[in-house]
Parts: sequence; C-alpha cells; structure tokens
Amino acid sequence: MTIQEALEEESTQDIPSFGTEDLEEIHRSGTEAGLLGIYNFPGAVYATDGSNDKGVTGAGYFKLDEHRGGCCQLGRGEGGNSSNRAELGAACLALVDSKRQQDRKPIILLSDSACFLSSSQKWTGEWESPSMHGNSDADIMRDIVQLLRERIDQGLLTIFIKIKAHRGDPLNKLADRWAGEGRPSENIRWSLPTNRPIFYWTDNGTTHRSPMHPTVKKRIDLQILQQQLKIHTGSTANFLIREDSSRDLLGKFHKDISVWIRARRRVLQCLSYRVPCALQLKQWGILNDVKCRLCEKYYKDKNIRDPPDTVESVGHIQCYCPVLQLPRIAIHHGIWRQLMFSIQKSFTELNDASEPRWHFPSALSPEAHAEWGLYNILEYMGLHEILPPGAGQERTKL
Repeated sequence: MTIQEALEEESTQDIPSFGTEDLEEIHRSGTEAGLLGIYNFPGAVYATDGSNDKGVTGAGYFKLDEHRGGCCQLGRGEGGNSSNRAELGAACLALVDSKRQQDRKPIILLSDSACFLSSSQKWTGEWESPSMHGNSDADIMRDIVQLLRERIDQGLLTIFIKIKAHRGDPLNKLADRWAGEGRPSENIRWSLPTNRPIFYWTDNGTTHRSPMHPTVKKRIDLQILQQQLKIHTGSTANFLIREDSSRDLLGKFHKDISVWIRARRRVLQCLSYRVPCALQLKQWGILNDVKCRLCEKYYKDKNIRDPPDTVESVGHIQCYCPVLQLPRIAIHHGIWRQLMFSIQKSFTELNDASEPRWHFPSALSPEAHAEWGLYNILEYMGLHEILPPGAGQERTKL
C-alpha cells in the first residue's frame, strides 16, 4: 500500500502484511499463531471474528492458504444481537466455506472469543445431549452442529483454538476487518424472527427496542416501582419520589467497593425496611408490641405522666428517641469533624506569616466533639459500665 492509498483508506485498522521478507516471517513466527505452528499446518486455517456496533452485527472469516475471506451481516437486529452470536456466525461461515472445497482437508478455526468456545463445548462428547430450547442463537448453532456432524461422518478433523485478541496477530486482524465489512453488507443471513417479544421505551427522546435481557428487566422494575409509589404515602415513598434527595449519591455509595460492606448493608436495610426494630419484628411475627422499650424506661424513670406513645421504628431510633439523644449528637459531631478534616486538607494556602490562611474554629468544646464508640453508647444507655484499670475483672453488668 502506498502512502497515498494509506491516507485515503477509510478504515482506521491496519492491513496486516503477508509478505515473504525475512523480517515479516520472523514476526509471524513470534505471534501466538506462529508459536503454535499454525502457519505450518497441512490443512486449512480459518481465522474468524464478529463485530457488533449499535445493534448491527457482522461476521467474517479469513482463510490463510488462499489469502481470502468472506463476511455477512446477521439479521434479526431487533430480536437481540450479541457479540457471541456474531462469533457463532463467523464460525458457521468458515465451516460452510470448507464444505464447498473440492479437496476436503482438516481445518483449524481460530477465534478470540472464549464465550463462543464455551457455548460450543457442550455439544461435544460421546454422552452429551443438550437441547436447543432456550438457546437464543439456536438458528446458527443448529447449522454449526450439522456441519460438524457431516465432517465427523467423513472422518475430517476440526480443531477450535482460542487466541488472544488485540495482540497484533495478522490472522486475527484480517478476520476482524472482514467482520467489520460484514456489518454494512447486503448479504444478510439468519434473519428469521424468533417470536420473542420486543420491548420499546423512550429515554431522553431516543427510542430503544430490545428483547428481554437485564437492561429491559431494570426498565420494567423501574416502571413498576414508579407505579407502586403512587399508591403509597409513607415516609419512604415520599423520599423516593421527592426531587433532589441525593438518591444518586446513595446509589454511588452502595456501588463503591472501598466502603465497608457492613455500611453499605445498613443503607440497604434502612431503605428497604429490613432493620430489625420493633416495628419490623412485629411485621415478621416475632414481637407483639411496637412500643419503644427505651422510651418506656426513660419516661418511667423521669416520672412523666401520660407519656406519648412511641413506635420503635428506624426513624424513631435515628431522630426522635430521647434516650439516644447524646449518641446521635456525638455521631453528628463525628461527621462534622470528618468534613472539617477533609476540607482543611484541601486548603494549603499560607498567609504572609507562613501560617495557615484558613482556620476552622468551633463553638463547642473538645469534649463535645469527642468520638463515641460502642462502649460509650452502651454506658450511656446503662447497659455497660467502664471501670478504671485494676478495678476488677467483672466489667459488664449484663
């Protein structure tokens, strides 16, 4: 290829060279296919690949000994195309091409898709009897199995080999180019409908259509959730339908693997009514009463007449229970302290006296900002007593 031809080439992919120069042969012998001795295989060698771009799928192959290839576009785009379907189509095209040859030879099929090889593996073996039922690519797999059975009956060897993709292997590169040319091709194969329901939805003015798969299930769950929220009036429903409630931040918090797994679980428990408080335990049939036991003890000790009825719910524990007032304050102070520490680290400017330019004074005493641990909270509730060192081995009342 000349420089002018390279500049006018529309494809962004390089065209591998199969020249006879010594350096080119040395390069090919050092590739994965060369190290496997595939270039010296006495039979036919096919490199296959698939291409899937925005639902338009192409399949292609390259035959080594004749330096030619073939491709096609896979139909049934609305029925759901995948990269594995493209790989199956490419392998089927190569098997069909080998059937047309006059001198039937053993063949090697190179593929960079482990998913394709694993899906084909269950059809091999003496005692294997899988079913096509439930296979979304049964139309292509049925043709592949039939072609392989014909080769077995004729005593012809067929070898599938997995090679790594994007490693500069010339065979894989050429197969990838043929697969790319298959997407706009007018040669459309395997286009019969599967009678699977096609779902349509509009998102930001763009209409999407697809058969059932995880993305569609999420959209359906979201629609059901939005319909269900309209018939609920509780605090959780109000939170979920209220704008600007940091639900996106809660989602990012839950997906952040750097966050302690127990902290992420607590968030899910609060949002899904799974915290084992008295209200939830009664719904599960474990308790008969929903009153807050800490509040009852608190009002009894304070000799408060006609105390208000308190339900031990998550909101009550986090916001209203008078017994847990100081632990809540301590937790809020801990959050404030962490925020101030993070902000203070970001401000490194110095004034003329080489002192920190920004200060973060507090109106509270250091004791008020002291961090409360589990034992501090239990001691405040009267369930634990912290004794000075040497005061005895018995440190707990309960």
